[in-house]
Amino acid sequence: MQDTVAKDYYGILGVRRDASADEIKRAYRKLARQYHPDVNPDPSAQEKFKEINAAYEVLSDDQKRQIVDLGGDPLAPGGAGPSGGAGGPFVGFQDIMDAFFGTGGARGPRSRTRPGSDAILRLDLDLAETAFGVEAPITVDTAVLCSTCAGAGTAAGTHLATCETCGGRGEVQSVQRTFLGQVVSSRPCPACQGYGTVIPHPCPTCGGDGRVRTRRTLTVKIPPGVEDGMRIRLAQQGEVGPGGGPAGDLYVEIHERPHDVYSRKGDDLHCRVTVPMTAAALGTRLTIKTLDSEEQVDVRPGTQPGSTVRLRARGVPHLRGTGRGDLFVHLDVRTPTKLDAEQERLLREFAKARGEEVAELTKQGGFFSRMRDAFNGH
Repeated sequence: MQDTVAKDYYGILGVRRDASADEIKRAYRKLARQYHPDVNPDPSAQEKFKEINAAYEVLSDDQKRQIVDLGGDPLAPGGAGPSGGAGGPFVGFQDIMDAFFGTGGARGPRSRTRPGSDAILRLDLDLAETAFGVEAPITVDTAVLCSTCAGAGTAAGTHLATCETCGGRGEVQSVQRTFLGQVVSSRPCPACQGYGTVIPHPCPTCGGDGRVRTRRTLTVKIPPGVEDGMRIRLAQQGEVGPGGGPAGDLYVEIHERPHDVYSRKGDDLHCRVTVPMTAAALGTRLTIKTLDSEEQVDVRPGTQPGSTVRLRARGVPHLRGTGRGDLFVHLDVRTPTKLDAEQERLLREFAKARGEEVAELTKQGGFFSRMRDAFNGH
C-alpha cells in the first residue's frame, strides 16, 4: 500500500506555517487574481487556480488546518474533505468575490434598525431678515418614532420571531458545480428579506416600520448675513430611520425675496436714486432710508449721470466675522422733459451765458425739421 504524501498547502499560498488568518486571506486574494482563468490565459492557470482554492479552503478552516499541522491531508481520499474524499475544492462564492473585488466583512442577518434620511426645506425670507437674522417657525412633514411600539414594529405584548426559512441567518445558500468545483452562493432570505426575523403581529399604528409620518413645527435660528441659496443644518431633525433608527439631518435652504429698493451683491447693497438736473448741477443733500437707519447723502455740485456715492458699513453684516458691507447709491440725473415758455427762456439764457449754442428744434425750416420732412417724403 503506497503512502499518500500530504500537499504543502502553506507552500501553495506562499505563507509561513504560523501565518495568521488575515495573512492567509491576503495571500489567497493576490494569487487568485493572478491565476484566475479569465485573467490568465495560460492553460496551466486553471489547475493552479484549483490548487490555490483548495489550499485556502483547508487553511481557512481551523479543523482542516489542524489536520495539516499534524501531517495529514484533509482533502486526500478517505480524508475529511468537503466532498466526502473526492478531493475537489469547495470554495465559497464570497471568497472568490473577496479575491477580485475586496469585498467581505461580517455576514448574517441585517439589522431592522437603520439610520434615517436627510430632509430639505425651503424658507423664503425678506432682505432685512437675511441681513440681520431672525428666528423663523417652520413646518416639517417627516417620519418620526412610532409612539405605540417605540420603534420595535411589533404589536403590544408580542415579539419578533426567528425566520423558519433561514433559521435566523438572514440568507439562504445554494450550491453549484462549476469548472472550479462546487461553489456556494448566498442571497438574502426571501421570507424575511434578510433580517433573520419576522413580525408575526405588526404594530397597528406603523405597520411594523417603527415610524410614522407627521407634521411638526420647529423654530430655526437664522444668523445675520446669510445669502440666497445657503443651507442651515438642523442636526437629527430629519427622517427617523426604519425600526426607530437615528434621525437624519434637516437642511433649511434660504431663498431671499427681491427687495423693492435694494439689490444685493455679497454683503454690499445697491440702490438707484434720481436727482433733478439742477440739484446735480448745484449740489444737494438727500435722506436715504437704509435697512435699519436713515442716512444723509451729499450730492456734490456738478455731479454727472452715473455717479456713485458710497456709504461705508451700511450694507449687510458679515456672516463670519465682524463688520458690514457697504451701501452704494447710484445717482441718475433727470433732465426735464417739459418746459413752459418762461422755463425755456431762462434755460436758454443760462446756456447763452455759458457759451453753449442751442439749436431751435421747433423752428420752421430748421435742420431737424428738414430731416423730418426728408423721412416723411415731403
